[in-house]
Formats: sequence, C-alpha cells, structure tokens
Amino acid sequence: MAGRRGRRSTDDDAKPAKLDRSTLRKAARIFRYLRPHRLAFGVGLLLLFGNSLLSLAFPALMGDLVDAGRDGTVMQEGLFDRDNIDSVAVLLLVVFALQAVLGFARIYLFSHVTENALMQVRRDTYRHLLTLPMAFFATRRVGELNSRISADVALLQDTFTTTLAELVRQTIIIAVGLVLLTALSPGLTLTMLAVVPVVAIVGVVFGRFIRRLSREVQDRIADTNVVVDETLQAIQSVKAFANEAWEALRYDRSVTAARDLALKGARWRGAFVSFIILCLFGGMVLVIWRGVLLKEEGVLSTGELVTFIMYSVFIGASIGSIPELVTTILKGIGATERLMDIQDEAGEHIVVDGAKELLPLKGRIAFDRVSFHYASRPDVPVLRQVSFAAEPGERVALVGPSGAGKSTIASLVLRFYDPVQGVIRIDDRPAGDYPLSALRDRMAIVPQEVLLFGGSIRENIAYGRPGATDAAIEEAARKANADGFIRAFPEGYATLVGERGVQLSGGQRQRIAIARAILKDPAILILDEATSALDTESERQV
Repeated sequence: MAGRRGRRSTDDDAKPAKLDRSTLRKAARIFRYLRPHRLAFGVGLLLLFGNSLLSLAFPALMGDLVDAGRDGTVMQEGLFDRDNIDSVAVLLLVVFALQAVLGFARIYLFSHVTENALMQVRRDTYRHLLTLPMAFFATRRVGELNSRISADVALLQDTFTTTLAELVRQTIIIAVGLVLLTALSPGLTLTMLAVVPVVAIVGVVFGRFIRRLSREVQDRIADTNVVVDETLQAIQSVKAFANEAWEALRYDRSVTAARDLALKGARWRGAFVSFIILCLFGGMVLVIWRGVLLKEEGVLSTGELVTFIMYSVFIGASIGSIPELVTTILKGIGATERLMDIQDEAGEHIVVDGAKELLPLKGRIAFDRVSFHYASRPDVPVLRQVSFAAEPGERVALVGPSGAGKSTIASLVLRFYDPVQGVIRIDDRPAGDYPLSALRDRMAIVPQEVLLFGGSIRENIAYGRPGATDAAIEEAARKANADGFIRAFPEGYATLVGERGVQLSGGQRQRIAIARAILKDPAILILDEATSALDTESERQV
C-alpha cells in the first residue's frame, strides 16, 4: 500500500505526450502567451542561428591554424590571411568573443520572454482554479493540482529557455555541418556517416533502457520516502504500540530494494558508457585512418583532416543529443496539455478582479422539496425531498445522525453544489438568480474541520473582512471568546499559527474561525458543528 502511494503523479507527468491532433492543438495554445513578446523571441532565434554558425567556424579555423603552423608561416601581409598563424588566432578569439556576446543576449532574451509568458500562464491557471466548483476539487488531489502550477510550468520554463534553443542549435549544426563535410571530402563523409549514426542510434536505444531503470530507482526511493513520511506523521501511534522495530524493518526492506535496483542500473550504465567509448573511439580511429590515407594521397591537408574530425565530433554529439531533446519537448507538450485541460474546465461565475456587487440580503432561506446526490456517487442519495424555512434572525438547528446530510445542506446554501431536484430560495428568490460572488459575500461558515492559513492570528481573523481595523478584529475575537487566549501568547495577535494552524489546539482554531465569521457580519451564518472542539463553558460563552 505504501509502495503504491509512493508512486505519485509526478512520474506520470514526466512521460512524453502522445502526439495527435488534439494534443497539438492544445499545445499550440501556449504560443498565445508568447505573442506579446514575439519580437524579442524572433530576435533571440536570429541570435541563436548566428551563434550556431559561429560555432561551426571553430573547426575550420582550427584546421587553418594547424596548416599555418605546419607551413611555418608566422607573419604575412593581410590582417586575416588563412596562412598566417597570428591572423587565424586573432580570428578565433573574435569568433569566441562574438559567441559570448550573442550567447548572453540570446539567453537573456529567451529568459525574458519565457519568464513573462509563464508568469501569465501561472496567473491565468491559478485564477481559473479559484473559479472551479467544489465538484472539481472533490475528484482531484491537492498535490496533483499543485504539480500543475509548479512542476508543469517549471518543465515549460526549461523547454522554452533551454531545450527548444538546443534543438534548433543542434539541428543547424547537423544540417550545415554535413554540407561542410561533403564539400571538404565526400568520400570521407560517407565513411563518417557509416559510423556516427549507428553509434548514435544504439546510444538512443540503450539510453531509453537506462532511463527506464532510473525511473524505477526513483520509484523505489519514493517508496522509502513514503515509509519515512508515514512513520513520522504517526510517530505517536508507533511509540504507543511499541512498533519501532517493525518500522525499522519496513524501512530496511525498502532501502535494500532501492539499493539493489540502483546497483543494477549502475551495471547497465557502466556497460553503456563502455560501449559508447569503444564505438566512438573505434569510429574515430576508422575516420582518422581513412583521412590519413587521403592525406597521403594529397587529397586532404593536415588542417583539413583536423577540421573534418572536429566536424564529425560536433555532428555525432548533436545527433546523440536530438532524441533526449525531442523527449523533453514532448514532455513540455504534455505539460502544456495538462495546463490547458485545467483552463478548459467550466468555472463558476466568480468575480476574481474588481469589486463584488453589494447584495442587500435579509437572510431568509427556504428549501422546497430538495433532493441531492454527489456526482461521484449518483446511486447514493444524500437528501430526499427536503423542505424547511429559516426566517431572518432565527436560529435553526439541524439535528441528525452522522451522514444524514447536515453538512450537505450547508454546502447547498453556499451553492458549492446545486440540487438535483427542487429549489433553494434566498429571500424568496431562487438562489441561482443571484450573482454567485455577491451571494457568498453575504454568508459565512464555520466548518467542522477548521484549517487556518499559515500567517498570524490577526491575518486569519481579518480574512473574514480584508482591511478591517485592529479594533474590529479584537472585538470579533472577544465575541468568539478568543481574546483571552490570544493575549496570553507573547506575540498576541501577531502569533503565527503555523501551517494549517497546527500551532493551536482544535478549540483555539474553532474560536478563531468563529471570530472570522463574526467579523464578516453576514446576513446568513452557518455553524457546522462549530463548537465540537470546545468545552461546555467556552461553548456557552460563544
């Protein structure tokens, strides 16, 4: 069970996307975020093209340098004479300097475009997430959604900043390099093409197997992390049941399995590296041997042979890198598809920007033959033909066993869900007739399980009415019987509550939630077992 939980969605997320028309259409939508920056992106591509061509000048100039040195010519007329060692050396330095400048400008432009575009992607995705209905969140894990905004966007960032540029650069090197090699020596080019692609293809196939092993190792490591996570979260139960030895044995088994798989991967990686070295240097020996024969025949000079070998190395490295780059781009397409899937989800009519409409509600609620079931469990009815009314100023208590639907009624009042049958009326109007943001703005709820935000006590109470004065916040805390324990803390209202409010007791969290609801001063206040964690006296005072 722990093992299954260890394999989280991030492993699936890392898989390349399957290309079809629908996937490509969704992926193409990411380019609308690049459209405002198309000029900078275009200039970056031109700089990338120029930088790639300059890198191909290096082998040719190195060959000229070798020939110039072999002929013993040091000074001749002409600033950039191919037979002049000093001229070639200066030209090499100029090429390196230009590459440095173009490389810096290209990286900055691509980063500028990518960061601005992905900032908007994050913003749009997060804002759309906030508008999605509760039914959406009921079928999604928080970690999965967080991965969409963090891991998927980070993958896109790497794709646009580095991978896409590298793919273009390597493609240019292969295409232009093959033309230059053919112009230099067609026969030797055929010899090289008989060796380098074979090594590259075998390397790709071998590499996929190695990557699969690496993923399995990561899965095993994730299993060990799950064991640690579960044990530490339940450390009180572990100690209470004296199960330290059992947990240690469980962890030992997990790390042993991870070690064995990692060693298997190390053996295959070692064999892979040895094979590549053997083939690469064996192929290099074959090319050099053939090149030396051509040199002896007077077809090639020493410098041209050096140039040819360097171009062969450049092209071989580029061919070997293409599959990995393509795989990364396919992963980026998959990340784009997942982000677009979220943006395509139908959201509620929620006001995210701008002021919400002020709705003058009296607070009358009426359920008229309301029936409801959750979409994930259509065969399990939660409410059947429920009818009741709550008048303004009334305190209406819903009493029933656990699972009777009390919390569901609260969710329906807040329009987290809509009834399957029947009508819910607010102030004698169907609830669906009101603007959703404005309607919820006139309601407040204190849920059964209170989760606070990771700020201060003051910030958590003020969440009920952002911008409220300190006096209003403290008055709400007094009404919720929270002011006393808050002032007992050394930092008072500035006390940090910790993640999800873990620094406070259950009763303290409930009183802060009640203070938050009181501060909002709603027309409709919903208390969903809001005092379940309070003692009798605290409950009476609240």
